[in-house]
Amino acid sequence: MGKFSNAMWRMLGAQATRNQSKSVAMIEASARHDEWAQGLSDGEFASAAGELDMDTEDGRVRFLALAREGGTRALEMTPFDVQLQGALRMLSGDVVEMATGEGKTLAGAIAAIGFALSGHSVHVISVNDYLAGRDAKWMRPLYDLFGVSVGALSEKASRSERQDAYACDVTYGSVNEIGFDVLRDHLALTADELVAPTPDVAIVDEADSVLVDEALVPLILAGATPAAIPNSAIFDVVSRLKKKHYEVDADGRNVHLTDEGSQLVETTLGGINLYDDEHVGSTLVHVNVALYAYYLLERDVDYIVRDGGVHLINASRGRVARLQRWPDGVQSAVEFKEGLELTEAGEVIDTITVQALIGRYPTVAGMTGTAIAAGEQFRQFYGLEVSQIPSNAPDIRDDEPDRVYDTKANKVEAVVEYVAATHETGQPILIGTHDVAQSEELAYFLERAGVTAVVLNAKNDAEEAAIIAEAGRKGAVTVSTQMAGRGTDIRLGGSDGDEAAREEVLELGGLCVVGTGRYDTERLDNQLRGRAGRQGDPGRSVFFSSLEDPLVTKNITSLREITPISPDGLVGAKGVETIEQAQRIAEAAMLTLHSNTWNFNKQVNEQRESIVRRRMNILKTDEAARQLEELEPERWAELSQTVDETVLEDAAREIVLYHLDRAWADHLAYVADVQASIHLRALGAQSPLEEFHKLIFAEFTQLVQEALEASRTTFTTATITNDGVDLDGADLHRSTMTWTYLVHENQFSAGSQALQGIVGIFR
Repeated sequence: MGKFSNAMWRMLGAQATRNQSKSVAMIEASARHDEWAQGLSDGEFASAAGELDMDTEDGRVRFLALAREGGTRALEMTPFDVQLQGALRMLSGDVVEMATGEGKTLAGAIAAIGFALSGHSVHVISVNDYLAGRDAKWMRPLYDLFGVSVGALSEKASRSERQDAYACDVTYGSVNEIGFDVLRDHLALTADELVAPTPDVAIVDEADSVLVDEALVPLILAGATPAAIPNSAIFDVVSRLKKKHYEVDADGRNVHLTDEGSQLVETTLGGINLYDDEHVGSTLVHVNVALYAYYLLERDVDYIVRDGGVHLINASRGRVARLQRWPDGVQSAVEFKEGLELTEAGEVIDTITVQALIGRYPTVAGMTGTAIAAGEQFRQFYGLEVSQIPSNAPDIRDDEPDRVYDTKANKVEAVVEYVAATHETGQPILIGTHDVAQSEELAYFLERAGVTAVVLNAKNDAEEAAIIAEAGRKGAVTVSTQMAGRGTDIRLGGSDGDEAAREEVLELGGLCVVGTGRYDTERLDNQLRGRAGRQGDPGRSVFFSSLEDPLVTKNITSLREITPISPDGLVGAKGVETIEQAQRIAEAAMLTLHSNTWNFNKQVNEQRESIVRRRMNILKTDEAARQLEELEPERWAELSQTVDETVLEDAAREIVLYHLDRAWADHLAYVADVQASIHLRALGAQSPLEEFHKLIFAEFTQLVQEALEASRTTFTTATITNDGVDLDGADLHRSTMTWTYLVHENQFSAGSQALQGIVGIFR
């Protein structure tokens, strides 16, 4: 077992804090207990672990010895010191940065066991079902050895299967499934129907992806309602506009009608005035939504069309965003644009953002390969600190200087030339692209140059594991969209583990990673780079950019002439500085957006939690019965003579829950309406944020009382017998069909002034 001095840990990148130093000392001290741990039989292991006091230093030191022995015995994977370091920092509530291939899965399992031994219920939250199921199965022998039960959620799990998974000490699940379970509990009419447990500890895998990139994505629980007919007349007129009828700003973020365009739309729609009080909050909103769908959203960049439907692409992961749709209006507009059947989202019954979902947990920890760059977001929005964990073996990857070109065409030509030359040596190459269209375009140019590449993008993401697993084979050329969260390691030499093949690739220099443009955040650049040089292997990386890349055109409004430029278009140091400046601007804009959006979300989240507490109290107590008995004592006395007391209490509960749920759904619709026009308050020198909070606060203060008054009316008029309350007879119908989905927000991430708040985005 390798040992590191404190100075060595600091030199390798660990935070030089007292706690970090103490953790290193605890790892070193744990070696004194190795013989004790090795002497335990399998039957004694769980008992010894259960006797540890995890709140003391001695207890944690002994736990580390057990973790080391347990990994060896149960998984044939002896944890490195750095993995134990990562587990300790997670037990202290940090987000740890561990490089790709350094064993985050095992470190996370050790941390989860540590929390469980302290009596906590732990959710290990992943980016998708595949990783959640894989990791739970992979780590199960270790959990079994410690006597810690483990379960996993999947999209297809039944209610009872979900309840069983949550009953375990440690539950693995995707952020979506856990969030949807929280929302579905809003449909429960009895306490035994509840699925989601009281949140306790969350360990978030790919923490920057979940807590930052996906943080503002609203998860939606919807119910069937009489379908609102989309205004296809608006879609139709917008689809026929000429360039003189609309303008797109220089950075491609906003689109609006010109005066000539406004006149055309107004005439076509019957001679209306788009800007009068009657239409500014409705028709104009729908026109702007249609403009956005038609002239800013691009097929094979923002979405693909497959199996007769529009499928959104998750920009941070480069694959189809399952279950996601744009807010109502945008989705329908894109479907109309593509000539597809228009789908309905139904009525929103409940909603919660990923950030609010994670905020429910009293204790949050996490792990990712790129935490440092997201440190400000972790601190500002979650109160989390970051610990950087050094790699077990030194990183010897060669990161070549960026190559910046004047035009996109010159950049692509340079990429093809570089890849072709490298391919001739047999060194495997992984090429990172930003979208589906770019990946297919590059593969076409490579094929013309005699290089056959395998393409991994949103159109074939079902084959992702197999493609990635073979990307390290000699001679392989893989073109992929974003690599974050793919969860499959690239094994040098190929997936079959042939040592001779691996050695041959090592001699060739390992994996070569080629980036075809910097991302909006350095984190994504580093995630791509991190695929090469894992666990001390050799490797190299290089990024090609151009002054025509969206990163530059969207973030630098006035680009000065940059010289000198070589004959092939290569720009010097000033070009690299320009790319780096554009990235800093993009990162600052994203941080500002996150802050502004969270400020708009905050009060809605607090209101939701207030409703949830009230709903749970009604579910688990006789409060509904006592309230209605107090409000209508004569009616209660009358019914008590013919209806069993338990049945009457259940009827009261069902009535009050119906009206509380109805009031909350109506409130969410009101919030969406306010969001649709709140940005116009800025025209009157008012603060949109302050006005938004003022309006929804005033509306919410009446919600509970109005729901109770409606319950009182229903209690006096509805038929209540020993068969229960006949709500259908009272024309009070719950949705017979419900479903869940996510609202895709990335298209508004630039902060469009014209569109902010227009279509149900939670700002």
